[in-house]
Amino acid sequence: MATRLYTHPIFLEHLTPPGHPERPDRLRAIERVLDDEAFSALERVKAPEGDEATILYAHPENFVERVRAAIPESGIVSIDADTSASPKSWQAVVTAIGAANAAVDDVFEGRAANVFVAARPPGHHAEKTTAMGFCLFNTAAIAARYAQKKHHAERVAIVDWDVHHGNGTQDIFWDDPSVLYCSTHQMPLYPGTGAKSETGAGNIVNAPLAPQTGSDLFRDAFLSRVLPSIDAFQPDLIIISAGFDAHHRDPLAEINLTEDDFDWATGQLMERAARHSGNRLVSLLEGGYDLQGLAFSVAAHVGRLMKG
Repeated sequence: MATRLYTHPIFLEHLTPPGHPERPDRLRAIERVLDDEAFSALERVKAPEGDEATILYAHPENFVERVRAAIPESGIVSIDADTSASPKSWQAVVTAIGAANAAVDDVFEGRAANVFVAARPPGHHAEKTTAMGFCLFNTAAIAARYAQKKHHAERVAIVDWDVHHGNGTQDIFWDDPSVLYCSTHQMPLYPGTGAKSETGAGNIVNAPLAPQTGSDLFRDAFLSRVLPSIDAFQPDLIIISAGFDAHHRDPLAEINLTEDDFDWATGQLMERAARHSGNRLVSLLEGGYDLQGLAFSVAAHVGRLMKG
C-alpha cells in the first residue's frame, strides 16, 4: 500500500491579513516540494468535504454555530487577535476535517499504508469552545473521536511536535483516558500551557523544551517521555499533529531542529504504529511558517512515511 496525500485548492482560499504567518503560500511551498520525482509514488487524493456533524465530536453545537456566524460575506474578519476568517474559511475548515476523517477511514480499511493531510487552517489550538492560535476547529481531536465512533478504536494516541503547545487538544481530552496526548513544545511560548505537571487523567504527557534547545534534547524528550507513554498505552491509531515550526529557520520560535529530526521522529512513530496499531498512522499539518524550512521538513516527513 502507498502513502496517501490529501489536499484541496479550497485550502488556499482561507485568507489571512497581509503579513500573517499562516498564509496560503505555506501550502504552495509544500505542493512544490512534493512535485519532485522522489514523490512520484505518493498517492494524491483530492480532499472530500467533511460531514459537519462530526465537528460536534469535539465541539459543542453553540460554539460551532458561533464560528459559522463569524464567517464574513467579504473581506477578512478577526476571530481573536491572531485568528482570522474569510468567505471560504468555513468550506476550508470543513474540508480539512473531511480529509482527516477520510485518512482515518483509509488506514482502518486498508486503502493506504499511512496518510499525510496538507490542509489549512491548522487545528491544535482550538479548544472545546474557543477558536484561537490561527485555529477554528480541532481537526486532530475530531479525527480521534471519529476513529472511536466509526471504527471502534478503543485507544487513540495524538503526538504533537508543533513548537507551540496544543492547548486545544489537551483541553478536549483532559479527562478522557481513552486518548493519549503527547506534546513536545517550546516553553515559555504561546499559548502558555504545557507544563509537565499538566497530566489530565494521566493521559496528558507534556515534554516542554527551553528556547535554543536543539536536536539532542528534542530526541531525548521523545525517547524518555513520548515513546514510553505510547508503548504503555498501546494505541489502535496514532495521529500526528505535525507542525514544523520547531525548524531552525522558523521565525516564531527557537527550538532549532532540522529536517533530519522530523525524519527521525516520523520513523520512531511508524515503529510504534507497526508495533501497536496495525501500522495505522495519520499525520495532519499544523504549523510551520518559514517556507523553506516547512518545505524541507515536509519532504523529510513524507519521504519517511513512504518508506513504510
